[in-house]
Amino acid sequence: MSQSLAIAVALGILIFFWKSRANYHALPSLPTLDNPNPPSVTVVIPARDEASTIARAVLSFPNTPVLVIDDASSDSTAEIAARAGARVIPAPSLPSGALGKPNACQAGADASSSDWLLFVDADTWFDPRFLPSLLAYATRENLDAASLFPQQHCLALAEQTLLPYAFALYFTGVDARAVNSPRSAEALGNGQCFLFRRKAYQAVGGHRAVSNTVIEDIALARLLQQNGFRYRVLRAESLAHVRMYSSLASIFGGFEKNAFRFLAVNPITAAQVILASILATSWLPVLLWAALDRQWTSAALLFLSLPAVLLPLYGKRIWLVPAAVYGFQLIALSSLAASLTGRKVIWKGRRV
Repeated sequence: MSQSLAIAVALGILIFFWKSRANYHALPSLPTLDNPNPPSVTVVIPARDEASTIARAVLSFPNTPVLVIDDASSDSTAEIAARAGARVIPAPSLPSGALGKPNACQAGADASSSDWLLFVDADTWFDPRFLPSLLAYATRENLDAASLFPQQHCLALAEQTLLPYAFALYFTGVDARAVNSPRSAEALGNGQCFLFRRKAYQAVGGHRAVSNTVIEDIALARLLQQNGFRYRVLRAESLAHVRMYSSLASIFGGFEKNAFRFLAVNPITAAQVILASILATSWLPVLLWAALDRQWTSAALLFLSLPAVLLPLYGKRIWLVPAAVYGFQLIALSSLAASLTGRKVIWKGRRV
């Protein structure tokens, strides 16, 4: 019994996490393009207590109007953004049931009049070629909107441990080809970097239409697809960068508020992610069982399976994988409990 289970778990891990990597790389990569006649665009950055990162984000767009929407920051976010060259406006009061980020994004859209809107997070930064390339690509492909996945930067040990695994788990259930098909009901978006043609943004109701959800990016992607707009999800590793979280507490809070809600949107995606998670967390107990039964061949296959598929993400830090699997499982279970019980999660000083 232990031999059969070890082989089944090993094969499941290999299939799901190989599929995860294939799914991510199936997303088109943003090419570097020239754009001699760029359309008008405004960069909108919602920011709440982002004093340590906001200047870098603003300075990524030296010749483009940048609007920073200061969402009641308790630090010097607004002053630093203004010194970096942004126009800073305060976020309006939160309407009943609305969340801070979509409320701030909508305020930025309302305060601008450009043909295109680029929403980026304050913890992102970009190559100078990024925005011209993105606008040229959108024009060439006749797109109404595009969302991009920047390159992840993990500096602290907690980030290096948990984020690569979370990213891999995320894509085990995402069908990268389906999310870029107008005939598919599967939707994917990344609020870290989201470009809209203004007409499309207004037609779907903008962030106001998704102001009550923490996964506003997925909700916007779904609205775009449901309304027949040309929308594409891309990779932009060499031109776009992000450091999502800088501490264990921020990783825990960030995924706790999002993880289960992301899964609840798409049952097919959820089923695959949950199964992949079960297989990964079964890795160590089934390995020990097979070793105790002296099923050395199947135990060796299982032992190598998880490090093998995650090696491209971890490299020399592959020894962190067991801590990643079981640490992230705690976060996922906490997110599940919060969703099922209605418990609020504290994020940047607000209960969401």
